[in-house]
Amino acid sequence: MDIISAAEGYLLLHARLLDRLRFEALYRGGDRRRVLDVLRGYQNADGGFGHAIEPDMRGAGSQPETVEVAFHILDELGAFDDPMVGRACAYLESITTKEGGVPFVLPSVRDTPRAPWWQSDDDPPAGLVPTASIAGLLHKHGSTHPWLGPATAFCWEAIAAITDETTPYEARAVFTFLDLVDDRERAEAEFARVRDALLATVSLEPDAPGAAHYPLDFAPAPTRLPLFTPEVLDRHLDALVASQSDGGWHGNWTMWTPIVEHEWGGYLTVGKLNTLRAYGRL
Repeated sequence: MDIISAAEGYLLLHARLLDRLRFEALYRGGDRRRVLDVLRGYQNADGGFGHAIEPDMRGAGSQPETVEVAFHILDELGAFDDPMVGRACAYLESITTKEGGVPFVLPSVRDTPRAPWWQSDDDPPAGLVPTASIAGLLHKHGSTHPWLGPATAFCWEAIAAITDETTPYEARAVFTFLDLVDDRERAEAEFARVRDALLATVSLEPDAPGAAHYPLDFAPAPTRLPLFTPEVLDRHLDALVASQSDGGWHGNWTMWTPIVEHEWGGYLTVGKLNTLRAYGRL
């Protein structure tokens, strides 16, 4: 059985409707409007997203990080002209801090079942996660929404404060922003300055144990900035193909309640197919 058919079998047995429809739209000629109709069901009246669109946060309420999840789906569908984007940006405006960005998670997360790492201070500050990733995707699609200007300024300032160390999730957000932002001269200069700090968070061995962050997590499609050599990417693409199990791909972090294993599995499986196709492996 080929890679795509094996993934289809896994998705039919285990995945959410959202991820089954993503697969159909991207690999079987399905109607992308059906994906958007389902995605709309995850968007709240305030413009944010909830309802476990990010499987580790089980509640209905909106959170900043869930906007990033929705935006990645809209990006893969080429649907950034959908009204959901403007509504989500209005939500981001409503929760933007004095720094100009949004926090990773809001205190309201305490009122819902969630993974143990979903924690919030009473007054959480803005963070590069998820501000930088969201801003990068908006730049990619030429957004002119008023939220993007202050968020971009926050990202430049926060990235400038990075010296020798960062964390894997922050590094991924920074790289996404620098790869997609409009000001290429400034992005390339900052990338040259922080490249070593970003690379220090990456597991270059494909079989690294635990919740490792691999090159293809940073570069799920070819990038403008050369964080990894072609040889490194090829090695990890080979490993990605080899790691398909039961037709799907699975998260390497703690699955803290049974349902999230397959909700993440469906989401990730479509994403891994997208990566293989982006690099010419399908």
